[in-house]
Amino acid sequence: MSQARQSVAAAKRIVVKVGSSSLTTAIGGLDPSRLDALVDALAARSKAGSQVVLVSSGAIAAGLAPLGIGKRPKDLATQQAAASVGQLELVHAYATSFARYDLTVGQLLLTADDVVRRSHYRNAQRTFSRLLALGVVPVVNENDTVATDEIRFGDNDRLAALVAHLIGADALVLLSDVDALYDGDPRRGGARRITEVADESDLADVIAGTTGASGVGTGGMASKLAAARLASSAGVPVLLASAADAATALSAADVGTAFAATGSRLSARRFWLAHAADSAGSLKLDDGAVAAVVTRRRSLLAAGIADVAGDFDAGDVVDLTDLTGRVVARGVVAFDAVELPAMIGRSSAHLAPEQRREVVHADDLVPLPHRT
Repeated sequence: MSQARQSVAAAKRIVVKVGSSSLTTAIGGLDPSRLDALVDALAARSKAGSQVVLVSSGAIAAGLAPLGIGKRPKDLATQQAAASVGQLELVHAYATSFARYDLTVGQLLLTADDVVRRSHYRNAQRTFSRLLALGVVPVVNENDTVATDEIRFGDNDRLAALVAHLIGADALVLLSDVDALYDGDPRRGGARRITEVADESDLADVIAGTTGASGVGTGGMASKLAAARLASSAGVPVLLASAADAATALSAADVGTAFAATGSRLSARRFWLAHAADSAGSLKLDDGAVAAVVTRRRSLLAAGIADVAGDFDAGDVVDLTDLTGRVVARGVVAFDAVELPAMIGRSSAHLAPEQRREVVHADDLVPLPHRT
């Protein structure tokens, strides 16, 4: 068994994400037998000594049948109405099902703000920590009832990866209606199943779809692949498997596709900078500055900046790009956008005394991996 699978099987703190299509019927509404089967597997893992966090889609899909809506609505207002009704159905079903094992669930509804804003991010960390210490199973979902542009393809897959790092999880399990990662659409035949992903080279020939097969979810393999890459690059091993194989995925971990942890664990602040924070603008760097920031992990000085874009204030997060526009790092900028144009390209000796400091300090900067 690969190291990644061993890590998933032995994880003491694990995040499990399940999609709408794995919990609901094709016409909407929860499928009690499928939900109970998932809870059986989660409860077994919990009873074996692991702390389990469940990131569950399904609120919008669960609200369709009670509202008499035949398919997932396209307009935001109806999506939010369905989520409002469906979220009650979803959390009640989980609470009832987990109660069979004398396990208590706690609901956490998150929006992008809760991981984008640093203060919210830290509050979420504290809430998760206390719930887990109390023996509660947190059930997490995107807060679709108030979200606007957050209701979009792939959010809960990405959210699960963010939560995995936020709580210091030992592993992430992504459950869907597909049994593994394939290099093409397995429904069309001829696609090759990929059982182990050791690094990016194993994904070179993969073509991932952006829509699910059932019509009730918003994901697809592309969002799961992006989430697996995000988590594994931050040091969290990932297992992608079918929800029907949840019991095996959460015990022996010998099903689906395993993604090895390819990167080292970042501090919470650096992970937040790299993956959770919103960028308020960008700084274009010359080749020397790119090498200093990315390779030598140095601070960014005004002399290495070629251009400035965006309307940001000191303390905001900005993207750092090379001359072609490729984002190579992110960091917290020390100057307002209006201050920088007069400073760019100038050495410290030619700046006013109050400007002779780092534009982005090395402690507030994180290089980003480049994928071809």
